[in-house]
Amino acid sequence: MPTNQSRRNALKNLVAGTAAIGATTVLGSFSNETSNSTTLKGNIQHSACRWCYGNIPLETLCAEGKKIGLIGIDLVGPSEWPTLKKYNLISTMCNGAEINLVDGWNDTNFHSKLIQNYLDMIPLVAKAGYKNLICFSGSRRGKDDETGWKNCSDGLKKIMSTAEQHGVTIVMELLNSKVDHKDYQCDKTAWGVELAKRIGSPNFKLLYDIYHMQIDEGDVIRTIRTYKDYIGHIHTGGVPGRREIDESQELYYPAIMKAILDLGYKGYVAQEFIPTSNDQAQQLAALQKAVQICDV
Repeated sequence: MPTNQSRRNALKNLVAGTAAIGATTVLGSFSNETSNSTTLKGNIQHSACRWCYGNIPLETLCAEGKKIGLIGIDLVGPSEWPTLKKYNLISTMCNGAEINLVDGWNDTNFHSKLIQNYLDMIPLVAKAGYKNLICFSGSRRGKDDETGWKNCSDGLKKIMSTAEQHGVTIVMELLNSKVDHKDYQCDKTAWGVELAKRIGSPNFKLLYDIYHMQIDEGDVIRTIRTYKDYIGHIHTGGVPGRREIDESQELYYPAIMKAILDLGYKGYVAQEFIPTSNDQAQQLAALQKAVQICDV
């Protein structure tokens, strides 16, 4: 089972796009199966999170992901954007401005660095033609909700006018604090929604991570319906264990995807499960299957 540390380390390595990029490998069995672009319905804008495929060179992930039908890759930093462009993919969720998952906007000690990081990154995101930039609340470290909301809103308000001017949406991810990210403050959808209301900008949204929110609050479809106006991005993942989103786990993704379509959701759905296999071809096959499951 993946731990809090596994994603934290992966994001640390990928934050500036510094993960090793190898030459495109020929993945015989998988490539033969996907020699022609997968025919998708076109209702869902499919993506996949880079960190889940850290042992696959980005060149390969892009080439094969394009065949699967991906529009882009999530959590890719500026130095790797040229590789995405080479394959006519986009960075569906940019990163590189955050410090990490625990030192976030809810702590004024980090505001100076975060504000500068985001003010520097927002124009880069816009210049590249991208729209979304991730952020995190950080760990509570004893802070009550009111202190967390105030600190986050005070800090984020200092970057929102720049985000609005550049057409970039700042997206705070909802993470579970029960299993993977102990003490993370933005661990319930309602908490993130209250923060969004206080910030009061159309360029601040929530990343609704289905895996995380199934663990911490459940009631996924009704929650999405209730807070649809505040959700700007969606991640998947099997529960328990953040494995494949197939019949081995407790969520039924076709119903969830149908619900978000019925609400008029136009954002991206990024696969964020950790493939069970270490074999690259099998990992890509699992990604293809997940995309097909979500392609309603």
